[in-house]
Amino acid sequence: MKKRCGWCGDDPLYVAYHDKEWGVPVFEDRKLFEMLILEGAQAGLSWITILRKRENYRQAFDRFSFEKVAGYTEQDVDRLLGNPGIVRNRRKIESTIRNAQGVLAIQERHGSFASFVWDFVDGKPIQNQWHLLSDVPAFSKESDRMSKELKRLGFSFVGSTICYAFMQAVGMVNDHVADCFRHREVWNISSSL
Repeated sequence: MKKRCGWCGDDPLYVAYHDKEWGVPVFEDRKLFEMLILEGAQAGLSWITILRKRENYRQAFDRFSFEKVAGYTEQDVDRLLGNPGIVRNRRKIESTIRNAQGVLAIQERHGSFASFVWDFVDGKPIQNQWHLLSDVPAFSKESDRMSKELKRLGFSFVGSTICYAFMQAVGMVNDHVADCFRHREVWNISSSL
């Protein structure tokens, strides 16, 4: 039996996310936007709740096309507030629109959202060697800097803890515990970048 990080439990959806996606470096702007929004949507909730709603989010937010989401109107906000497939929180929905506009502004200045966020780790994943799940931090100096800069640019639901969870999810940080079978696999993927 494979040894996994204890946080994923045995829910098949959670296990698949852990085994195939979490910690793998992502450099595509749309996917990065998706993960930033989903991590923000999780605030106050469990990640499994968001994973179960993920496909609904993709449908509701035009497959996370930040170009489209940036143009959403109050009518779109009302439509989304009536969608039982997502977290119906006005602040989180409005934040998604604002953050999409922020991604477009970052692309104009930096060429891509990916180059902007990956600069916080100098373009290379941080390879941690945690032995216990309790050793894994909730934030870092890099997530503090990312949070501060995103907030300065008008983003919301981007506190340091949300930014760190985002960094873990998109492979900017390898926080699989050292005895998890994915730790070495993610390390190898990251080393080939």
